[in-house]
Amino acid sequence: MRSKSSAVLLALATLCGVLAPGSTGAGASSSPLDSSFYHYTGAKPLADIAPGTVLKTRTLSYHIAGVPLPLATIQLLYRSTSPLGAPTVNVTSVLRPPLSHGAAKVVSYQSFYDSLNPADEPSVAIAGGVGIGDGIAYVETLLFAPLLLAGYTIVIPDTEGQQADFGASREYGINTLDSLRAAFRSPAVGLTKTTKVGLLGYSGGAIATEWAAELAATYAPDVSKNIVGSAMGGVYVDPMHNLRYIDGSVIWSGVMPGALVGIARAYHVNMAPYTSAYGAGIVASIQKASITNMLGAHPGLTWAKLTKPAYANPASVPPLVQIANTLIMSTGGTPSAPLFIGQGTGGTLEGTPGNKPGLGAGDGVMVAGDVRTLARTYCARGVKVIYRQYSGLSHTPAAALWAPQAYTWLLGRFGTSPAPSNCSTIAKGNPLTPVTLQHS
Repeated sequence: MRSKSSAVLLALATLCGVLAPGSTGAGASSSPLDSSFYHYTGAKPLADIAPGTVLKTRTLSYHIAGVPLPLATIQLLYRSTSPLGAPTVNVTSVLRPPLSHGAAKVVSYQSFYDSLNPADEPSVAIAGGVGIGDGIAYVETLLFAPLLLAGYTIVIPDTEGQQADFGASREYGINTLDSLRAAFRSPAVGLTKTTKVGLLGYSGGAIATEWAAELAATYAPDVSKNIVGSAMGGVYVDPMHNLRYIDGSVIWSGVMPGALVGIARAYHVNMAPYTSAYGAGIVASIQKASITNMLGAHPGLTWAKLTKPAYANPASVPPLVQIANTLIMSTGGTPSAPLFIGQGTGGTLEGTPGNKPGLGAGDGVMVAGDVRTLARTYCARGVKVIYRQYSGLSHTPAAALWAPQAYTWLLGRFGTSPAPSNCSTIAKGNPLTPVTLQHS
């Protein structure tokens, strides 16, 4: 980044450091989600409105720790689609760059806010909400600030939707694509039909980034033609593999019940017939929990403890098998633009054993062998892929190495140089095959 941009970023970082997460400022609102802005009140049935249509627009100050900054944010309420095909509404936030650097360029930044609580959505934190969502916004502002200062328009969708469907991977991608549709259709944002778009996200943000890239050609071809590249890291490829990987782990096992709640919520599935009394108690206690409440909350938690004895094997739960098989990445399509994929392998540092048969090493929550197979699959389909494996780094520290590499690669896709590829050197990974239902 140029020296002037670096100086401005340093000033922003200093400001953010003064306004620590959890602090409040004058006039801060703790419940912007209660605003009527989040609800569609039009006379036309939502089902008759095209996905990506802008339903409401407002402009407000960007907030950190509930304190408004002198940075205008355009928020759009738009029509989207649930995993079951029902019409929904969702919100995205658009930050326009303080200085123009030629033709508009867009980076859709997918947050890693991972939560079952709608109050933790990025749009709520940006509008002044104070909570875990705000704490994550505090950190993530520093991640995309260099792009904003370099002249990029930043689009930040509420990827999990208004129900906070944590773990419902495809929905993340759909909400992201319709967010971009809304940004293109909004006169307030001011994009053109040829504006280039890059996608960026880590962990939960990688879920949204990958599924948006994967579904774009079929779900949103109008957006797909503008996408120049997608960068992701810490990637959740195969739900059943991840479930087995984190089973019994010290920190990440607490995510298991959270994912079950989110998936059941998104797909209208009743998991009560399969859960044990112990599991039901955990599920009831986390209905609005964020990932910070889940991590390390139940050290050593296993699937067998969550379920009744007849369902100790996850493959014996029919709705789980059916849904999980549809959430294996690469089963929904092929990205139309190049990919940058980064993945750590040092999961033992975060308390996840790496000796599960057939899985191999991971970063504590994501399985590296699955990510390599995803990369190789897209390579075989003609996509240019750069895959970087961070040996010995777990999920959180791997992000620090991934971020500058992902930024550099993504910015290169807005230029004219051809995308690089290391497809020929990516080692083999794990088979990504649908699970067969095992009768209990």
